[in-house]
Amino acid sequence: MFIKLKSLIAASVFLFNFASFIKYMKYTYYFLFLLFITSCSTDDISEEEYIAITYEEGEENLVSHLSIEAFTADKAFGRAIPELSELELSFFGVGNAIFDQSWVSAPATTTSRDGLGPIFNARACSACHLRDGRGEPLLENGAGSEGFLLRLSNGNDLITGPISNPIYGDQLQDDSNLGIEPEAEINVSFESITGTYPDGTPYELRKPTYTIVNENYGGLAAEQSPRIGQQVIGLGFIDALSEASILANADENDANGDGISGKANYVWNVKENKSTIGKFGWKANQPTLEQQVAAALNGDMGLTSSIFPEENCPDGVDCTELFNGINDGDNVEVPDTQFSRLMTYQAAISVPVRRDFTDIDVLKGKKLFNDLACVSCHINNFTTSTYSFLPQLENITIRPYSDFLLHDMGEELSDNRADFLATGSEWRTQPLWGLGLIELVNEHTFLLHDGRARNIEEAILWHGGEAETSKNNFMQLPLEEREQLLLFLNSL
Repeated sequence: MFIKLKSLIAASVFLFNFASFIKYMKYTYYFLFLLFITSCSTDDISEEEYIAITYEEGEENLVSHLSIEAFTADKAFGRAIPELSELELSFFGVGNAIFDQSWVSAPATTTSRDGLGPIFNARACSACHLRDGRGEPLLENGAGSEGFLLRLSNGNDLITGPISNPIYGDQLQDDSNLGIEPEAEINVSFESITGTYPDGTPYELRKPTYTIVNENYGGLAAEQSPRIGQQVIGLGFIDALSEASILANADENDANGDGISGKANYVWNVKENKSTIGKFGWKANQPTLEQQVAAALNGDMGLTSSIFPEENCPDGVDCTELFNGINDGDNVEVPDTQFSRLMTYQAAISVPVRRDFTDIDVLKGKKLFNDLACVSCHINNFTTSTYSFLPQLENITIRPYSDFLLHDMGEELSDNRADFLATGSEWRTQPLWGLGLIELVNEHTFLLHDGRARNIEEAILWHGGEAETSKNNFMQLPLEEREQLLLFLNSL
């Protein structure tokens, strides 16, 4: 009996030591593998090995399983998420038609699309967001607006936001209905700024200056800020983000000392009648997708809704004498049912799958994007919260490459116009998903809030303020690595 017990104990000790040995070897091999990855240059391993090491499973799907494969000009930015019901798809189609339709002045035989103006910047949503994409800046005097406008204000209230100009309101309208004068015209001139990378490569930036001329309602003295329309993909996913998920990345006082101090903008929420976190717009000055859409209808096209029921009326014109398109018992020009269909369309537009995501130069560019700390603001990992309007968007991992916070971008990009808590030099981090498809969809690559950057490289070179160090480190890279970073950004 004693011998058997002794043998059993010996066997147990052997098994324990053997298991410990296996565990030890497992961690040893893991350590050696990490050492191999970090110590070897990419020249020491094959392309296949580098791809296997650096590619993250599913990183090409920017909105997880709701991402879409759409790579043509007419589809890339206009496809719905794949889980809509038949009824929701029909609403999506109706909303798409509303987005694309040209509105007309009232009265008209088609009462569902009259009520335009009397002053406005565009006749259709798609005029500023062609194929759901990006607007163009003003490139020459006398050119028509294709997604460009000027914000106006005379001061700012931290709770209610920019104070409208007493004559021209908060947005300059350069078009109007027959018999009504537009507010003014906008001229542009450009200053050329040249420079050289440390490796000797020259570059040129182009700085626009806008001038308001031919004011039709009196002299205009106001703070001005140029804007171009952004691509409208993935908006429902942004709307579905909780305040907590955005605030998790805020560091207003730069407590961690990394030079990045993003802060949230708190803006007036019309429906809730209180300040809530801003998510939309160049200054994060709209709290919800619903309010963003309603504000665009009102400011860009002069269309009233239940959220913004006041007519956009020129100074000195009695708009009560104008037929405004209200009919069939509706007291606004875009009734709630019509507005809801448009909302379904805007909320359900998906985000295209990335291209070339396993290309070795793209993956090297991704590493540079992280090494340069671009990812400190262009964050690529969020999870959506509850979203009753479209439950399919709930609890989805998304990669918007934005933190939706305000950051100081330096004096060169400042518009010197405060917007709620945003100072003149602070801008919301622009989501980068879809960045590489803008040229395909809109046949241009104008970037930043006023379109001054003619391509991605120029957009980087305009970065200042909190992004100054990252910009300078980008400039220090050899040409090959700068091109790799651009290849990564174009894959988004």
